[in-house]
Amino acid sequence: MSGTGRPEVRAVAAPGLSLGIVATRWHAEIVDTLVERARATAAASGITAPTMVRVAGAMEIPVVAQELARTHDAVVALGCVIRGATPHFDYVCQSVTHGLARLALDTGQPVANGILTCDTQDQAEERSGAPGSIEDKGAEAVAAALDTAVLLQYLRDGSAPGADDTAAEMGRERRASQQ
Repeated sequence: MSGTGRPEVRAVAAPGLSLGIVATRWHAEIVDTLVERARATAAASGITAPTMVRVAGAMEIPVVAQELARTHDAVVALGCVIRGATPHFDYVCQSVTHGLARLALDTGQPVANGILTCDTQDQAEERSGAPGSIEDKGAEAVAAALDTAVLLQYLRDGSAPGADDTAAEMGRERRASQQ
């Protein structure tokens, strides 16, 4: 695992935005930590009550995320798929990743993929955001989804609740290029 170049996870000023989170029931001890960290980042970003739903497994995530995207400004998918002895792991991971990417492009809504795809339980724990872990994928997914939602709102109508320096700088650059 590299992690090299990964930006610092920080709250995004996103008051007034709506967030949907869909998470699997598989590997509950890992996924529950992802959800806890995701909710904490949402709260720090001004979203105290994200819509939270659970699904049976990773394959069910894209269709439920699609429904959330109809009524929310951003969607986050959380889960954990650990490699077994058959190619099933590859099929599941590829299908879910493709489904989430397609959903984001088809709807124009940010859909963050916070699904851990690991070879071992230890790797999943290291990425879960649990105390002592080296990554925090639940928090990262929420920060990415909300940051993108704010940026899209800014690009679409020139306003965004709490638009951060990135959006403001982008606006200055765009206005300068139009002169």
